[in-house]
Amino acid sequence: MTSPVRLALLGCGTVGSDVVRLLHEQSADLAARIGAPLEIAGIAVRRVGRDRGDLPVDPALFTTDPLGLVKRDDVDIVVEVVGGIEPARGWLVEALRAGKSVVTANKALLAEDGATLHDAAAEGGADLYYEASVAGAIPLLRPLRESLHGDRINRVTGIVNGTTNFILSAMDATGAGFAEALEEATELGYAEADPTADVEGFDAAAKAAILASLAFHTRVTAADVHREGITEVTAADVASAKAMGCTIKLLCIAARGADAAGHETVSVRVHPAMIPLTHPLAGVGDAFNAVFVEAEAAGQLMFYGRGAGGAPTASAVLGDVVAVARNRLAGVHAASESAYADLLVRPMGEALTRYHISLDVTDRPGVLEAVAGVFARHEVSIATVRQGPAGGGPAGRGEDAELVIVTHVAPDAALAATVRELRGLAIVRSVTSVLRVEGGA
Repeated sequence: MTSPVRLALLGCGTVGSDVVRLLHEQSADLAARIGAPLEIAGIAVRRVGRDRGDLPVDPALFTTDPLGLVKRDDVDIVVEVVGGIEPARGWLVEALRAGKSVVTANKALLAEDGATLHDAAAEGGADLYYEASVAGAIPLLRPLRESLHGDRINRVTGIVNGTTNFILSAMDATGAGFAEALEEATELGYAEADPTADVEGFDAAAKAAILASLAFHTRVTAADVHREGITEVTAADVASAKAMGCTIKLLCIAARGADAAGHETVSVRVHPAMIPLTHPLAGVGDAFNAVFVEAEAAGQLMFYGRGAGGAPTASAVLGDVVAVARNRLAGVHAASESAYADLLVRPMGEALTRYHISLDVTDRPGVLEAVAGVFARHEVSIATVRQGPAGGGPAGRGEDAELVIVTHVAPDAALAATVRELRGLAIVRSVTSVLRVEGGA
């Protein structure tokens, strides 16, 4: 055994505490895998005197000076599990420029300004690893970054937020509305007191940016990702999906494609969508995550597991720590990033998708012809039409009817323009639902 590899741990909340526990419980195995023992040089926290139960760590290691800890000469690796943009960005840039490897779970920072971290890593000749930033313990980023480096990835489709997947799964299983399912998720601890980042898609969008950057060798930020949440998904939407043999999931979708001039581009989006029950992601329930990768040579690959929680995330953090510690002892470091392709991120309007549209219309002759004319004007082909009484009540009562239309694949801009025109028709009482459909013919 050589001299210990010393870690600075920034943050000791749920994930940080589990990192400390795993370091203690698995110290001998970790040392054998690395070729040197791991030691904690210090732990930066907000309050030193806070009761942390039976955490197996010397209280003298705690400090409220994270930057001072990062700058210490006896620190080899900085592990950051604080989150947020600032001041975390400053701490990590300082470490990387000084040649200290960084392991982080900070998806928000990576998605907003990963370029700054990668540039600092290249400048300092240090490693930047972040497996824990997407899908918890699921080994996903390293396969994209290393195992599939000799292949061409064409599409990545994933369920990367456990809270929203639990909510949608509960709505599908029980027929509950969004508010009721969110309340259950909160009671069970799956949803935060303020669930905005999850239910509005911000969390998934950050992860989508990271996945797209790795898959397509292009710098993609959260601002490049089209984002929609699940707050508008209704019990009626879920029932309609079931009638089609589908289920609704909040998907992150990153795909290659060509623009109007034939130049290769990528599109990155997060939104709820209907997918057929035969799709590999359809059976992913509860708070689990899964990512479906489509590559030219490797074909279709599926990564599945728990995407959040202290222990799963800590597992991913320690996997990265082992990798960077080995590199440090060998005197090498991994390439900071692969962004050579530098593909243009095309707008959502150019993405190809399908729509499921529910309309309440006046029940009289000629309505279907008028509605079909709107689709034709926008060059959107209709795949199926289902007609029935408005509100799902008995036929022959009232003056309204319901039309449920599913389109063929078309540019999202054309589909959205179709919906806008439909809303303005006198015969359309209301557009009650619009959902994208993915994974079907």
